[in-house]
Amino acid sequence: MEPKTMLFICSFNSVRSQIAEGLINARNPVLYKAFSAGIAPAGISPYAVAVMKEAGIDISSHKSKKISNFPGIRFDYVITLCERAKLAGAGSLPQGMNNIHRAFISPSEIRKDKAEILSDFRTLRDEIKVWLDETFPYCAASRSPE
Repeated sequence: MEPKTMLFICSFNSVRSQIAEGLINARNPVLYKAFSAGIAPAGISPYAVAVMKEAGIDISSHKSKKISNFPGIRFDYVITLCERAKLAGAGSLPQGMNNIHRAFISPSEIRKDKAEILSDFRTLRDEIKVWLDETFPYCAASRSPE
């Protein structure tokens, strides 16, 4: 059985979509294969890398990608994670058998000190994880108990 393909899209492909891609690919690569892209890629956030590392998932080798990096690919799921991606991508997003929108606010959009930013990134990571578990109930099925 081929894994279901997913494309997570957010504004800059630096935080939300990278976290979602990392969570899915680390949790059940037998059932799902995730990719990510942005409307205007801006490089991966070091805070996203740090909070994912805390969760035991290494996304340090990820790169920000444009939606155009996936020409002609038909995904099982195309998932926008912010309003900008939903609005900017209307009509120009890759086709998906299932199109899903769930907006998350990026901590990088709010300027605070480093401790507050890390805390907000952890909260975002956890919110995305909970949403993925609810939306894709088998995404954690192959994980062994820790």
